[in-house]
Amino acid sequence: MTETQPKKILVVDDEPGMRDFLEVMLCRKGYEVSTAADGKDALGLLDEKPWDLLLCDIRLGDISGLEVLRRAKKLQPSPVVIMISAYSSTETAVAAMNEGAYDYIPKPFDNEELKATIEHALVHRTLEREKERLDQELAETLNFGRLVGNSPAMTKLYTLIRQAAPTRSSIFITGESGTGKELIARAVHEQSPRKDMPFVVIHCGGIPETLMESELFGHMKGSFTGATQDKKGLFEAGEGGTVFLDEVGELSVAIQVKLLRVIQERNFKPVGGTRDIHVDIRLVSATNKNLEKEIIAGRFREDLFYRLNVIELRVPPLRDRKEDLRPLAQHFLEKYSREMGKSINKLSSYAIDLLQRYDFPGNIRELENMIERSVALSTTNIILPDSLTLSSYKKRKMEEDDKSWEQLVTVPGSGIDLDAVLADVERVCLEKAMERAGQVKHKAAKLLGISMDSFRYRFDKYHEGGEVK
Repeated sequence: MTETQPKKILVVDDEPGMRDFLEVMLCRKGYEVSTAADGKDALGLLDEKPWDLLLCDIRLGDISGLEVLRRAKKLQPSPVVIMISAYSSTETAVAAMNEGAYDYIPKPFDNEELKATIEHALVHRTLEREKERLDQELAETLNFGRLVGNSPAMTKLYTLIRQAAPTRSSIFITGESGTGKELIARAVHEQSPRKDMPFVVIHCGGIPETLMESELFGHMKGSFTGATQDKKGLFEAGEGGTVFLDEVGELSVAIQVKLLRVIQERNFKPVGGTRDIHVDIRLVSATNKNLEKEIIAGRFREDLFYRLNVIELRVPPLRDRKEDLRPLAQHFLEKYSREMGKSINKLSSYAIDLLQRYDFPGNIRELENMIERSVALSTTNIILPDSLTLSSYKKRKMEEDDKSWEQLVTVPGSGIDLDAVLADVERVCLEKAMERAGQVKHKAAKLLGISMDSFRYRFDKYHEGGEVK
């Protein structure tokens, strides 16, 4: 424990002998322990002061342990909760976990295992509180609205946005399809002095070439068949604000010439017009193409490229920012649960592990579609692995990778100790990952496709003080 104050634990159990035993055992470990004999007393004690951990029996008679758990999770700050019961069942375990319990332990329990679980739970609570504090600080400092994720790659990108946004320079956003380039453009606009002015989005690939000039620059009445009245173009509509050219690499060479003039001279003529219109706009453009190759092929003007690409912002693919996967998935889960009127509030740890192993070729857009579909079809309040639909190619590859283990596993006639075998496999994987990661734990967790909390828990089972047991 790094804190000087002892951790406060509330033990709730209707058996006097169990209550006294737990109090003595935990006091010897240095915790500050209080006890309650029933749910009513427990609720009263929960309201008296903040608790670090609640150790609560499921069956209490008057008020169930699940009701005590629900009340505890509504507190701010809320304690981490471990449920115990002599009447263990899958249903009660799932119910407890769905309500926010950290773990569920059936009676009779191993004393050392219980103490280890409590210690891990308290460490988890400390890390969660620290993460919440850092997330709040980051949100207050950067305030990028709809952008989600605090991975090193995204934190670096936020810093660049904050530096570039106040300038007048053109910004060029690059990244794979589905990485959220439009959200980055909006963040630039919202952080700039132009935030109260228009933000105009132009999807260059979605406008027919024959209409592009009219859409961008407007037209005068009678300038072509169908032009029955004057029309203001999107550039003029963005006066004083930001114009975002999405997929700028789709523009024809003819339109590129006209766009270059707008950047250089800050004015243009509408189709059929004779008078120049001056505009004060900030250009932000984006592409998933390699424009340098397009320049070599003669499909994109080099002088326009350098005018657009004054400040470049590279948006990382989701596979390179797996630390952000859990908060992104939770963000979409809450969004679509709210929109569909459902109360789905959690992804199971197995679902998270499955997502961590997936490369997401479609990036954040694919993750969002996956979560939306899962919420629409789910009949429970938790997302399980079976609810997630991965692309067939990637799913098949993951299944083939899993089957490679079959070559290493044999079951002799004398039988095996399955728990011991699985423990050995887990230990070897942890050690190999640590070797590959240069003994850096967060890199090893990424190699194994698991969260840092999960890695710490597994690592601590086999190591003590950094040495293998």
